[in-house]
Amino acid sequence: QLQLVESGGGLVQPGGSLRLSCVASGFTLHYYSIGWFRQAPGKEREGVSCIGRSDGDTYYTDSVKGRFTISRDNAKNTVYLQMNSLRPEDTAVYVCASVRLQYCSSSVHVYDYWGQGTQVTVSS
Repeated sequence: QLQLVESGGGLVQPGGSLRLSCVASGFTLHYYSIGWFRQAPGKEREGVSCIGRSDGDTYYTDSVKGRFTISRDNAKNTVYLQMNSLRPEDTAVYVCASVRLQYCSSSVHVYDYWGQGTQVTVSS
């Protein structure tokens, strides 16, 4: 059974950092591109970042460029999202998703499997 499980969310003050993890089970992550999405209350799901099969294939939405870094550890079947300099507007449920493609995409319509999400709250 293919499954994605996110962890690492929590409450953090503005300017703080969190590292989210997306662990895959039931399939080998090496063959998949992974996307991170977020959804705030009353807003549509937004593509935050993604990484293709190659570490050089990455995408960041403009609002997180220079603050977030996506990476993958295929040996651990895990993709990470390092989030620094967090802002209140980063508050959302963060969800990871996978698709068996070489190159990643920021579109929600591309991805096949989704995790349940982890809550990130940035507040003082």
